[in-house]
Amino acid sequence: MKLFTAKQLHEADQLTIKNQSLTSTELMERAGTLVFNQIHQRIQGAQMEIKIFCGIGNNGGDGLVIARHLLEHGYNVKAFVVNYSDKRSKDFLINYDRYKELTNKWPELLKSEDDFPELTHNDFIVDAIFGIGLNRPLVPWVANLVKHINASRAFTLAIDVPSGLFVDEATKSLDEVIKANFTIAFQSAKLPFFLADTGAFVGDLDVIDIGLDRQFLMETPSQMQLINKAEAQQLYKPRHKFSHKGTFGHALIIGGSYGKIGATVLATKACLKSGVGMVSAFIPRCGYQVLQTSVPEAMVFTDASDYELTDIDCPTDMTVIGFGIGAGTSDNTIQEFERLLEKTERPMVIDADGINMLSKKNDLLQHIPKKSILTPHPKELKRLIGEWNDDFEMLSKAKSFSKKHDVILVCKNAHTISVYHDDIYINNTGNQGMATAGSGDTLTGMLSGLIAQDYDPVVAAVFGVYLHGAAGDIAVNRTGFQSLTASDLIDTLGMAYIDLFQQEAPQQQDA
Repeated sequence: MKLFTAKQLHEADQLTIKNQSLTSTELMERAGTLVFNQIHQRIQGAQMEIKIFCGIGNNGGDGLVIARHLLEHGYNVKAFVVNYSDKRSKDFLINYDRYKELTNKWPELLKSEDDFPELTHNDFIVDAIFGIGLNRPLVPWVANLVKHINASRAFTLAIDVPSGLFVDEATKSLDEVIKANFTIAFQSAKLPFFLADTGAFVGDLDVIDIGLDRQFLMETPSQMQLINKAEAQQLYKPRHKFSHKGTFGHALIIGGSYGKIGATVLATKACLKSGVGMVSAFIPRCGYQVLQTSVPEAMVFTDASDYELTDIDCPTDMTVIGFGIGAGTSDNTIQEFERLLEKTERPMVIDADGINMLSKKNDLLQHIPKKSILTPHPKELKRLIGEWNDDFEMLSKAKSFSKKHDVILVCKNAHTISVYHDDIYINNTGNQGMATAGSGDTLTGMLSGLIAQDYDPVVAAVFGVYLHGAAGDIAVNRTGFQSLTASDLIDTLGMAYIDLFQQEAPQQQDA
């Protein structure tokens, strides 16, 4: 799914109006009616008080369409107009008049804090104050209205975007953003819905198709992609009947140190489960029996040292190397890493202490093979690209780093984002149970296995992150969030592959 900028979505609106011979008011009616249908389907005529806060632009016009349909269906509705300016959009005014024609209870005008209505946690609030065009801080009394709504703890439904949230740049004041329980977005999700700083304001998300011009949506380029099952299906490489283990590559996992051999065990197991033909592991001698026993399918090579990596010497026929898990950052190991980088030409997957080594010794960055994958968690990413003030700056720095070194950054978070040059791929699988030790080690193994199977490294990053999250979503249904372990992710990886092409069961309709 492409994610579009506010400017692109405005262009899509205009082209839709032209090509479908609509007025902008008719397009607004279509969008507002679809939202009403969603509300009506969910609350089924329940008579709680619905309070709709409408701005004076097009988002407010959407709110008035919703309010009118709710009134027509007998709901207990109270509409408020947030009068923050003397300027009103044409479509807002048209729908304001239509609302007034329907009821004697005209929308209540809010002009200052003195006008704020009483709100309780039993209310149902619809937020239609600001849409995707907002790009400046709220005037003080409107900011306080947002805080007043949030303080009520009422169930809040945001229309298109929670009011106060900027779409194409960092939001200046996060305490002036509606904290929605549910957001219904028009046509496309928006980038801030998936970023760590702002994602919590969205609540549950539903994206509804309001019928914008199909050709525009298909042909307009976007450097932001949301990866769901449909996108992941397109990345899968089917297997042929007469394949053999050599067809699917030979991956080498290098890592481990005394007390951290488990990280290499997890990465090696995950690499096998990803579908690689063969996998070898290079570890300190202390881990030989552990790894050979835990992963009998793997070949194991050991360092001369019992406790750390000091002399990496391994077969040269490897398709890919996964490096860094549990390796530590001793001077001897950093020296071996540098030697490995200098003689390796094929893309690598570098994680954990491998990333920490790059941070400690920046001149190693010039030796990273092109299109290698780096998989930092937030603290490791800061060591790599520097501090940032907000998520938009983080993405900008990640893009610059990727272009400078020609690498793929897999920025791990609730929605892991893979960055290659100016393109970002936002993953939409996974859950909070995956915030557990070893989860990143399994991802390193999976990505190494996919590259070994001749997936392009960018595709391997995007597809691997999707499968990793999908395995977590399957596993958590068995374990719960608290008890999910990295081993559970490996155990359910096969089910994630199966789920990739399973059809969703059709929902039964009530007679």
